[in-house]
Amino acid sequence: MDPDFLNAFTQPSTLDRFLTEDAIAKGEKRKLIKPTSSNNPKLEELKLFLTEWINRTLKEEHIVVKSLEEDLYDGLVLHHLLENLGSLKLDVDKIALTEKKQRQKLSVILEAVAKCLQLEESQLKWSVESILAKDLLSTLHLLVAIAKHFEPSLALPPNVQVETITIETTSRGLKTSNVVEYITENKENIEAQSKDDAFDELFICAPDKLDAVKKALLQFVDQHVGKLGLNVKDIQSQLSDGVILLLLIGQLEGYFLNLRNFFLTPASTMEMLHNVNLALELLAEGGLLNFPVNSE
Repeated sequence: MDPDFLNAFTQPSTLDRFLTEDAIAKGEKRKLIKPTSSNNPKLEELKLFLTEWINRTLKEEHIVVKSLEEDLYDGLVLHHLLENLGSLKLDVDKIALTEKKQRQKLSVILEAVAKCLQLEESQLKWSVESILAKDLLSTLHLLVAIAKHFEPSLALPPNVQVETITIETTSRGLKTSNVVEYITENKENIEAQSKDDAFDELFICAPDKLDAVKKALLQFVDQHVGKLGLNVKDIQSQLSDGVILLLLIGQLEGYFLNLRNFFLTPASTMEMLHNVNLALELLAEGGLLNFPVNSE
């Protein structure tokens, strides 16, 4: 057996909880927060922040959350939270008493979240089973994603990271891997990125060359979206609604964006923001954007 597996469980409560679970099926993976991270002050700060945010948001509905894992697993709080934040009307009962009903309820709720956030299944850091199992890591990832989408100005505690261990069953036994996982953005990396940003240097040190750079970028954009019969004459105005930007990403990355996923002719600021947010998410997923950009 991998020694890291045993070393991960330095606290008896964690080991007992794992051993009382059903055996992991062959090929199945489970990710757990290491006990060494469970008392991380930044993790505790994030848990308290999210708890207070939920209670503040649902105050008028007289809902009080004391434990993220214990109070969110059945879908009731998530149901109220999404209806309150996103005005979403979910076709599920408010209260689900049996595990079968809770699983069905969570399935509808998480499907709605994935649709709102424009996330594919492979991008999700949570699942029905993990939320139902009161998994803290999955619950935190879900709440952070909801908060960032519906309340982007919310000042989430930055740089919250945990040590995780992933356990997988193979023909040779249990295989484990350890990794440090960020739950909220690493602002230290973001600040380092911004310090070295070439465009910041251009604005500060060589503003006379800015027009030449804008012209080169315009030609670059026009060359690629021109294949779709489009003509770009002004980057600032024509990219502001996100349409050209999304089509450009699709051309450069070689994939087709489903027209149902964005607004080809946005008619409101909300639709424009949807397009821009989707473009930023695609850039981030492709490893091309590792610092925050204000979509507005």
